[in-house]
Amino acid sequence: MHRRTLPTAALLAGTLAVPAQAQAQGGGRLAAVQAAGRIRVGTTGDFNPMSFRDPASREYRGHQIDCAQQLARDMNLRVEFVATDWRTLMNGLAADQFDVVMTGTSISVARAMAGAFTIPWGRTGFIPLVRRRDATRFANWEALNQRSVTIGTTLGTTMEQFVQQALPNATLRRVESPARDWQELLGGRVDAAMTSVIEAGFLTREYPDLAAIFRDAPRNPIPMAFLAPPNDAAWLRFLDTWVLLRQESGFFAEMARKWGLAEG
Repeated sequence: MHRRTLPTAALLAGTLAVPAQAQAQGGGRLAAVQAAGRIRVGTTGDFNPMSFRDPASREYRGHQIDCAQQLARDMNLRVEFVATDWRTLMNGLAADQFDVVMTGTSISVARAMAGAFTIPWGRTGFIPLVRRRDATRFANWEALNQRSVTIGTTLGTTMEQFVQQALPNATLRRVESPARDWQELLGGRVDAAMTSVIEAGFLTREYPDLAAIFRDAPRNPIPMAFLAPPNDAAWLRFLDTWVLLRQESGFFAEMARKWGLAEG
């Protein structure tokens, strides 16, 4: 099927202009961001390679940052990054602190009850991190599901929910931002940390003492999407349109190559 008959720039300009004009007349968030000349993007800055702070410049970088900048360019707006964390992310969305969350959120029922997800741009899965010297300690997933095993998760993430539901016998240690679960693992305060396939690739390269186990059997395959405030269907349709067009243009495939994303 040949669907890319127009150049990407023309496709985006022609398709995105229609809902923008309609919303400018009828109000809503799309009209508001256009009137303000900027789009506010909530991001955590603690999820490499999705959203992180460059140590030298202290500026945000990552897959989701590139996506936010591309969205702003396509809308002829400037992007304003608004710092948030996983624990308060949904509260910030409800309090109108940002127009969209772009930080590597995976879809969950709990989040969908408080916000509106776009169509997925990708997917991931969960795997445990352990200290390299413990790589042979756990033969399978069930070996983690023991009261004697302490698993770290970052408070407010879908990994926290996953451990509660899938490994109920394990001892759960919730870590509050700006600290992270893998830091507890490096410090020897937990036996394992639950992470995404995406983040595991970065962490095991950055910290040789860490090892990802069960890479061939990740759990909880889950779509990843941007998160918008609830109760604005027109704004969500616009974001869905943008994701769809950028998928067709090859933008998300290019971003996956650039940032070394693994399939989950």
